[in-house]
Amino acid sequence: MARAFYGVLCFLLLSVVLLKNAEGRNLTRCGLTNELMNLGFDRTLLGNWVCLVESESGKKTDKMKKKANGSYALGLFQINSKEWCTFDKKGGKCDMKCEDLTNDDISDDSRCAQKAFQEMGFRGWEGWMRSCYGRKLPIPNC
Repeated sequence: MARAFYGVLCFLLLSVVLLKNAEGRNLTRCGLTNELMNLGFDRTLLGNWVCLVESESGKKTDKMKKKANGSYALGLFQINSKEWCTFDKKGGKCDMKCEDLTNDDISDDSRCAQKAFQEMGFRGWEGWMRSCYGRKLPIPNC
């Protein structure tokens, strides 16, 4: 009982810290497409990236979801805190603060997502596997 209480308390405190530091935004499909193109995403894979973001975060830059293993999926690409970032200081495979994944600047999120993609491909994202795998995903017409 006490353990559950402390777990909830920690989650609430972490949420407050992230919300305080986050200035998230909700992107439109065309806004997302244009930003990804401007950030140098491979044009031939753009349909996959847009589908991934739509299925993972609903195009919300400040999305945070607690995972069953105690880690968090963060930001536009729902990057996992277990491997890719560290709270309160730079760290993880992306050498970044997890809090930076939930603000409105998606340039650092994009670099981290591309690094994760190089290691795992799109199959590393549950949302992509569930909603995008095996579908024809053209570049959104904007």
